[in-house]
Amino acid sequence: MTAQTRTGEPKPSLHPVRRTIRYWASRFVVRVVARGWMRIRCEGFEQLPGGPAIYCFNHLSWSDPFVLMATLPMRPRISFFGPKEEDMDIGGRNRLMQWTGTTIPYKPGKNDLLEATRKVGAVIRAGGIVAIAGEGRIGALESAVLPLNDGPAYFALRSHVPVVPVAINGTSWLRFGGRVRVRVGEPVEGTGRPDRANIAALTAAVQAALEALVADAPEPARTGRSGAWLTERFNDWPEGTREAALEAQLAGETRPLAAAGG
Repeated sequence: MTAQTRTGEPKPSLHPVRRTIRYWASRFVVRVVARGWMRIRCEGFEQLPGGPAIYCFNHLSWSDPFVLMATLPMRPRISFFGPKEEDMDIGGRNRLMQWTGTTIPYKPGKNDLLEATRKVGAVIRAGGIVAIAGEGRIGALESAVLPLNDGPAYFALRSHVPVVPVAINGTSWLRFGGRVRVRVGEPVEGTGRPDRANIAALTAAVQAALEALVADAPEPARTGRSGAWLTERFNDWPEGTREAALEAQLAGETRPLAAAGG
């Protein structure tokens, strides 16, 4: 499907060579910037499969995809399912992610979900990785995982690939020199067709794996003006603020958004 401008006219497709150059250049720059700002520790990376898979990560900040871009191996090539936007030309974060060539965007109303599903399948068939923020929104607690959407399990069962749980901790406060941990769990294999029962079983297994990976994560000290500004610069809280989201999460009233992804 050809992308469109705000006037509704089709955009010219980006040449594959230019798209590849943007991808590798952006990953290099993000790696330098992220590791210069944060102290990142990686754990369990030996469990990453060498081939295509669905990576399901918890979501604490707008910065999480960039942390993964900075830490995951350069190959296989990684794409992110999301964000949920009607127009990727709106907002600095969206324009940046679109420029990198790492996104599979979809619209909140799901009116292009079939096209997004086709693109996920194409990435997997090409030997790539699709990373999904399985909660579908940002969570307010480092040591908890919100209920996962069924998207990661559905895509994995449909493409016959494992789901790899990836836990990111420390990004809920982006102060200079802050500690961030990226912990990879054992790949979870699904069985059977992508029907309701199999999707539910695989989703439950991935949920349990992610919860175990983040269980020991401490809440970061929320100090420093630069950290406060950077942390909330691009965060999108359905409740309006972090404080309201935290209150809802502690009360068990937080639910995932309708579509999978971050």
